[in-house]
Amino acid sequence: MTVDQTGHTTGMMPMTLTQIANAVDGRLTRADGVDVNAPIAHSAVSDSRQAGSGSVFIAIAGEHVDGHDFVASVVEQGAVCALVDHEVDAPLPQIVVADTVAALGALARYNIERRRAGSQPFSIIGITGSVGKTTTKDLLASLLSELGPTIAPFGSFNNEIGLPLTALKVNAETRFLVAEMGANHIGEIAHLTTIAPPDLAVVLKVGVAHLGEFGSVERIAQAKSEIIRGLLPGGVSVLNADDSHVAAMADIAPGLVRWFGINTDQKNGHAAGETLIARNITQDDTGHPHCDFIPVAADGTYGEATPVTLAIRGRHNVMNALAAANVAMYFGMQPTAIADVLARKDHISAHRMAVSTVSRNNVTFTLIDDSFNANPDSMRAGLDGLAAWHAGERPRRVAVLGAMLELGGNEDELHRAMGRYAVEIGADAIIAVGGADAHLDELAGSLADGARTAAQQGVSPNGTVPSVDWVHTVDQADAKVMELAAGQGETVVLLKGSHASGLSALASRWTPQH
Repeated sequence: MTVDQTGHTTGMMPMTLTQIANAVDGRLTRADGVDVNAPIAHSAVSDSRQAGSGSVFIAIAGEHVDGHDFVASVVEQGAVCALVDHEVDAPLPQIVVADTVAALGALARYNIERRRAGSQPFSIIGITGSVGKTTTKDLLASLLSELGPTIAPFGSFNNEIGLPLTALKVNAETRFLVAEMGANHIGEIAHLTTIAPPDLAVVLKVGVAHLGEFGSVERIAQAKSEIIRGLLPGGVSVLNADDSHVAAMADIAPGLVRWFGINTDQKNGHAAGETLIARNITQDDTGHPHCDFIPVAADGTYGEATPVTLAIRGRHNVMNALAAANVAMYFGMQPTAIADVLARKDHISAHRMAVSTVSRNNVTFTLIDDSFNANPDSMRAGLDGLAAWHAGERPRRVAVLGAMLELGGNEDELHRAMGRYAVEIGADAIIAVGGADAHLDELAGSLADGARTAAQQGVSPNGTVPSVDWVHTVDQADAKVMELAAGQGETVVLLKGSHASGLSALASRWTPQH
């Protein structure tokens, strides 16, 4: 077991090899001399480097690396068995299954069932949405940790591998599991809810991320609604009242519905319920939002306003904070205590509106690193953050933007619109970053075309004509930023693009993590 930042142990409920084999419907082999009925397994990992005393190693055959090649190496690290899809020549008990990823899910399901059978309270909170899942997860985990031992995934562990690995950190001490649930296709979230069925489900937004995969926004809404259908009987739904696709999910909710939003009219016609709204939203010069959180009873009665300042940046994060606060309030946390945690929670998962100072080759600039991934909603939010940075002082603003993927047949137009938006918010320079992949490069070209057209039309709010460059490698983007920032006084640079664009690697080059 390991110990998390709240001081409690993390690691699955202790299991015997027999229990594991039965849970995953596998065949136990190479267990001679081992007490198969002793509770010797305490954790589960799929990365051999993380294996330790009492670990179950899940050997997954990936696109580039096959975990079966590392079964022998985990023996010296103290692993007690491995889940494999074929027997490996290694001195370690092995449980042979047809599919190790499916077996991982089955083991996580068994772990959750054992935790639920305990006498102490335990709740699973599932979070989904086209944008904001990981930030909301990070905020909610910090809030719930004030109420009891809380498990939440690292980064964006939200798929058929990441979610069960997180669920296998739950043990008898755990009070809350915050389960982020993502989807690239219909049925994916439904499957995740069979592994960790939520007591409470949060739906943030239905956007156009993965539109190319799903085919329509309606299909995306269908996929996100699977988390509501996957709730335990009588489970609680926490829904974005400002998004009509999300609000419609109230009609399939199995129990209590709670709402959050800024413009809350969209919920009209759907289930009544307590609402948490934000009013009087402003930002300081470095992008920290200020607002009032106001609870509204189901009968429309307004409660007392609580002033809130977020330690993280970006006006768009007010919605994520509202969602997290709504859940915390449901579990009994007081609004003032929530505001205190949100004012202190300044660290979230990497490459999400992270601000730092970069100094290289006698050039210094401020970096807003929002490069984890991108879709039209999140890129607009990132550009809004760039525009808000020291708005009264007018620093030189450089938007380094990569392609957005899986947007369907409308992708060229969406990229041109984003280039135009970069000009409209007052960027002084726009660098569209393509790559060796022809498709990525073409999309970056469309973004640059949209910015050039807007620049020629004079839509910049400060009356200047921004420079627009289309580059084809992150090295070229690096050099261009250095050229633009050299000798220009205060400069602020935004990095925003899909993971495939490589901009997060550029961020790591500029601000290496130690």
